[in-house]
Parts: sequence; C-alpha cells; structure tokens
Amino acid sequence: MSTMSSPLVRWGAGAIAFVALLGILRLRPWQGTKTPAGEGAPVTRETLAVGFLPVTCHLTCPVTDYASKTSRSTRFESQRFTDFPTVVETVKSGRLDATFMIAPLAMKLREQGVNIRIAYLGHRDGSTVMVRKDLPASTLKDLAGRVFAIPSKYSNQYLVIRKLMKDQGVDPATIRFVEMAPPDMPGALAAKAIDAYFVGEPHAARAELDGSGRVLYHAKDIWPRFISCVLVVTDRLIAERPAVVRDLVRGIAESGEWAETHRVDAAKVVSPYFRQDEKLVRYVLTQPKDRVSYRMLTPRDDEMQRIADMALESGILERHLDVRGLVDREFIPTDIEAAHIDVR
Repeated sequence: MSTMSSPLVRWGAGAIAFVALLGILRLRPWQGTKTPAGEGAPVTRETLAVGFLPVTCHLTCPVTDYASKTSRSTRFESQRFTDFPTVVETVKSGRLDATFMIAPLAMKLREQGVNIRIAYLGHRDGSTVMVRKDLPASTLKDLAGRVFAIPSKYSNQYLVIRKLMKDQGVDPATIRFVEMAPPDMPGALAAKAIDAYFVGEPHAARAELDGSGRVLYHAKDIWPRFISCVLVVTDRLIAERPAVVRDLVRGIAESGEWAETHRVDAAKVVSPYFRQDEKLVRYVLTQPKDRVSYRMLTPRDDEMQRIADMALESGILERHLDVRGLVDREFIPTDIEAAHIDVR
C-alpha cells in the first residue's frame, strides 16, 4: 500500500492544505498594489475622497483623481457636489475630510469652530463679470438700477465687487444684488431676469458662447492673482493620515503644473467629471490662456489676511480672524513637477 493511500496521511495532508488556504485568504493578496523589494507582505493602497464643484477653480481635483488611478500610493476619488451648503454639511458630519471651497466660507467655518485648515489654493483668477450683450455698460457704475447676481455673500466674488464699488465710488444701494446658483446664471441672463453676474468659470463662458452675454471684467483685471477657492483638510485627517495629506497636496500641485501646459488635454480629462461640454471647458482654458491659472498656489499670509479682513468688513465674519492659525503649509512640496498623465 502506498504512503498516500493511508487515511491518516490523507487527512493530515488535507488539514495542512486547509490551513494554508486560510493563510492566503487572510493575506488577501489581490488587494495589494505592490510588493516592495525585500518584503513579502503586499501593500494596500490608501484611498481618500476629495470634494469639488464642477468649476474650473476646482479643476485640479478631477485631474488628480484621473492621475491617481494608476498611483501606487494614494488613490484620490473626487466627489462631485453641486453646491457649497451640501459640502459644508458633509464636512461637519465627518463624512468628508478634504474638499475645495471658497476661501471666505472656509474662514467662516473656522470661526464657527469647525476644525479645518487651508492646505493649498485651487487656482488663480478664473472668475468673470458678465453683462447682457444688449446693454451698453462699460463700467460697474453703468449697472446702477440693474440686477446683479452673485453666487453667495460668502463668495470672494462678492468681496471683489465690493472692492470695485469702492474703487469706482459706486453706492451699493444703487445695484440690486441677488444670490443665485452659478449654473442658473447664464440662463437667467439670456432670459433677461438678471442684467449681470460674477461667477467662476465655466458658467461665465457659457453666456459668452451662446451670445447672450459679454465680458465686462475678468477677475484678474480687478484683483490681480485673484483667489476664489482653496483646498481644505480637517485637523483629524492631518493628525491621523499626514502622509495622505502630503500626497494630496503634491498631487494637486503637480496636476496644476500639468494643466498649465496641457490645457486642451485637461479639458478632455475633466469634462466627464464636470458633466459639461468639452468645447466649453476648452474655451475657458484657452480663451485667453491666462483666464485661469494653476501655478503659484501656495497661500501667503498677507493675501489670506486681506480676504479675512474684507470678509469682516462685509459682515461675513463676526470677529477678526488671524489666518496664521488657519493656513497650514507643512505639506506643500518645495519642488513641483508636472504630473505624468496619459490622456487616451
């Protein structure tokens, strides 16, 4: 009789195989992305959801999502929102630890005791004042008695318009300001329900392309190197997953550098995320090229403090905010190279 035909031996061999299978199941090698040289255990990739709105101020978020699909470190999954109140509630509930949002809103949350930090900027410039094409207005003064839409009283666009009114000596009472969701602005302008609006792209370019509106001012004409949106992360994320925060900020920085020199490709990448026409996004990124910029995104204390002080003056904030407790530059890379992105 052969050795393997013994029932005892067969039972012992089966038991060993079963234990080995349990070990494989515990390791779950299909969940690992790589095995470092000299190590036997696989490494599981980190994942982080990052909130964004479908505006070019937030373009580096979906670009980083796209680029991180093949990353061996952190996978950044962009989470699309259509309004900032929902973003705020998601952050407050603890279901979102990283997101883009307008700078004054981040400051307001900090004032309210929400434990967040500004880790990076989303862009420079990228907002436009549109006016009805049939109106002869050439300055803000010419809009006296007209209806002017803004995204929110918490928006930087509102602060910029207040600055422009002061510069031109315009009485705020002479213009009727209304808050309106950015996607609704081009249609309202075409229907002549409003006479002008100031918003982040591509919601301004839509009116330009459909022929209902024309550019009155680009943000850079009023406030050079204008900042609207910032990258916000929670204190909890910084404390518990600092390496992921570092990965995220580097990803945003490198995505911005890539977008600067690959604007047509960037439009192709983000259009499905935005759920917008690629032609529209491409127009914003190229007509003109400096309509929005994704370079020099390190926030300086002086420019952040200026926004905070203007927010206090306008009533957004209730007390003075020292931005040194809000801005965290620890995770910003010293050397920024363009991301390596293969657009198919």
